[in-house]
Amino acid sequence: MTRFRWVSVLVAAAILAGCTPSFKQSTEVVQQTDDAEEAETTHITSRQLSENYYRTLTPYKESASRGLIVSNIYTKYDVKEVENGLMRISQNVFETDKYFFQEGQYLSANTVSYWLARENQTTDKGEDLQGLNPSSLDANGKELAPTVKAVEAPVYLAHIVEQNYLTMTDDNKVKLGGMSIGLALNSIYYYQKEKYGEYFEEPIPNEKLEAAAKEIAEEVVARLRTRSELADVPIVIGLFKQQPRNSIVPGTYFAYSVVDSGKSGLGEWQKINEAYVTFPMSSPVETYREDNDKFQNFKQDIDKYFSNFTSVIGTGFYQNNKLQNLEVEIPIQFYGTTEIIGFTQYLTDVMLKQLPSDVTITVSVTSVNGPEVLIKKERNSDKPFVHIYE
Repeated sequence: MTRFRWVSVLVAAAILAGCTPSFKQSTEVVQQTDDAEEAETTHITSRQLSENYYRTLTPYKESASRGLIVSNIYTKYDVKEVENGLMRISQNVFETDKYFFQEGQYLSANTVSYWLARENQTTDKGEDLQGLNPSSLDANGKELAPTVKAVEAPVYLAHIVEQNYLTMTDDNKVKLGGMSIGLALNSIYYYQKEKYGEYFEEPIPNEKLEAAAKEIAEEVVARLRTRSELADVPIVIGLFKQQPRNSIVPGTYFAYSVVDSGKSGLGEWQKINEAYVTFPMSSPVETYREDNDKFQNFKQDIDKYFSNFTSVIGTGFYQNNKLQNLEVEIPIQFYGTTEIIGFTQYLTDVMLKQLPSDVTITVSVTSVNGPEVLIKKERNSDKPFVHIYE
């Protein structure tokens, strides 16, 4: 419900998706599996909201390892970005108009849990877990001291994300056309010197983390290729560096590689230059200085509207040192309908005047009662979508 709307619901949905949606007829297909008797009828969703999104299959299949990500990734920001970032990388290989998205169906929760273990860990029955993280034992088979382990054998790999990309065959069937794997890595190793003791932090050097991650990636690909259903499909593998536990911005992928169809060797690693930053900054580096100045001016104009202090926080997403998206959160005290309308009009004018025009901007105004206002402006547009909640 809204107090008023400045655009229609249909147009609003299109703007939020990034562009006008493409409506296509729903298609009934058969999803192939290794076992012909298990092939099942499914439907390809009728809408592709944007060229930046994949169409999916219905009924929707959840990941075979669903649920592990919440316990393995430190922050809610990283939980979201480790999946969204992998999809962005995948678009470099699997075109959105030719492939359909499905959550990972090949790595089970047990498999992922086993692979996240240390090399020396075993099950209660003594079975090898095939852990991909370094052994916690020294050359004599003795457990390393916690402080030594933190420096010489930290846990690098925190989680494994799988995404499947399907293609349509000539006989109206869909089959696995590609797979993407995201390796979520720890930037800090948290450890205890004694059981139930306090936690200590040991930052993992970037060079050391990257070298270990690439070795883990090679082993993951080798294991995937031993499975008949994955022997020939192209595999994208990305390296994600998650942020510390107290971070309010997500980490990012810093490199990816493609394993071509039928091959087992990783291709050349492609560097990824992405970053999330928080505005305003007290001492920004040169890359963020101009955008930070604009945000400071925006915040000052918002502060003028209120007699009391109002927090204005922005999260910017950079690709190749260029600001792409900016999300702004403005918590306020609860006001009446007319006051909200007046502030929203002022806020929209200030946003168009002070913030960069070539950036996608989302402004959320909230109070103790929940969301109050949503403003969405697409890149190079001066006609934002404005929604006031009731």
